[in-house]
Amino acid sequence: PVVGPQPSISNSEGDVLFLLDSSGSVSYYEFSRVKEFMWDLVRPFTFGPKDVQASIIHISTTPTMEFPFDRYLSSGTLQQAIRDTQQLMGDTNTGKALSYAKEKLFSGEAGARPDVPKVLVWVTDGFSTDDISEPMQLLKDMGVTVFIVSTGRGNYLELSAAASQPPEKHLYFVDVDDLPIITEELRDAIRDVIQANRLHAVDITSSSFRLMWPELLSQETGYYTIEYAPRDDLARKRTKQVSGAHTSLMLSNLASETTYEVALIPESNVHYFPPQTTRVTTLAEEISPAQVLISESGPHSFQVSWAPTLESVMGYQILYGPLPGNSVKLLEVDGKHNSTVVENLAPNTTYLVTVTAVYKSGKEKSLSAKACTQEEGSKVRHLRFEDMGPNTLKASWDSADGKVLGYRVRCRRQTGPSSVISVSPQIHSVLLTDLASGTTNKVCVKPMYKNQAGKGLCRMVHMQPATEAQGYKHRQRA
Repeated sequence: PVVGPQPSISNSEGDVLFLLDSSGSVSYYEFSRVKEFMWDLVRPFTFGPKDVQASIIHISTTPTMEFPFDRYLSSGTLQQAIRDTQQLMGDTNTGKALSYAKEKLFSGEAGARPDVPKVLVWVTDGFSTDDISEPMQLLKDMGVTVFIVSTGRGNYLELSAAASQPPEKHLYFVDVDDLPIITEELRDAIRDVIQANRLHAVDITSSSFRLMWPELLSQETGYYTIEYAPRDDLARKRTKQVSGAHTSLMLSNLASETTYEVALIPESNVHYFPPQTTRVTTLAEEISPAQVLISESGPHSFQVSWAPTLESVMGYQILYGPLPGNSVKLLEVDGKHNSTVVENLAPNTTYLVTVTAVYKSGKEKSLSAKACTQEEGSKVRHLRFEDMGPNTLKASWDSADGKVLGYRVRCRRQTGPSSVISVSPQIHSVLLTDLASGTTNKVCVKPMYKNQAGKGLCRMVHMQPATEAQGYKHRQRA
């Protein structure tokens, strides 16, 4: 499915400190990959004195601050500063760096701000030459939320104690080359921390988003007024009111790919609360179906699935007919479903399937795919094996029904490369070689037809250890 550009994360206020392992235990390659990860992690945030600020401390023999929080207040300048960061080498004195962070960096002289959320992101190969437990606890006692990313063989118990609780939300183990896998999840976790006390939006779609805000009022002490309007047409401002018991509100019927200015005004008869504002960009309108898949094909049926399923779709129409030909049939499916089974089909036939989404607005969108039914009885039967000597087996099978063009034999070895052998329809056996003793290997045989492969038959084959009598055992895969 095609979606719009990733919206920037604005109106998030927090100080994010990266604890960067700059010691000699980290290779130049690993150091450069971690820098890429750091930049990708913070890239969508808006930087500034009222938004996100970032800083870096190097872990080395002596801790060193790369730049204070308030130096780089735009995405471009921060990106260049991260690129320009050079590795210092030296010892891995992480404890010293944590103490330095507490004394120097989370202070006014380094540009940190009082009363905004503080986040520490420590990327480590899991090794430290000094104790980290006490200085890390002092930071957490200050209210710092600690995320740890271990790219090496770190001690799980030590790192889970060092990270904020619970560890499953604050501790990640990942190879340095796989850092991009966790980027989005970690970014969302950081955003949850720094947006906890601010008006922000979640569950953003092309036509809606949910506003979330901290609990400021109660049912008895006041109510909230929410004002929102497209940034390019503020005259179209809309207003909603909810009781003081609310901390969220869903806004719907919005324009796609549009930036909205939103204000939350707490109306209290007890205390004054300043208005909170945020800026939210809706996603591009999704189109359904954007993908049509054919699966579970048999001689007389197949399953049709599609994605995405959208609330704006009232229902789906599935038209299908054989190729070539002009006869078509229609199936209608409720808009809440994303698949159906098409039945009573002719075997060994190619069908054109068209899925049409009927929107509540009256619009229609269609997408087509080809589907092939299988031959009658298009299945290999009675796969068996015969010992032909050390590390070699003969696989044999009974022929499949229909106009078989050949057979494909795949052997997935427990050790060594997988292999695929294609044979003519008259041949019903092959020799499998280089099967290491003591290993369990998977052998599959499929008949090949004009339009598609038939149903395969698989067996797991165990080769006896070399110390035992040469041979094999086989069992059907569960």
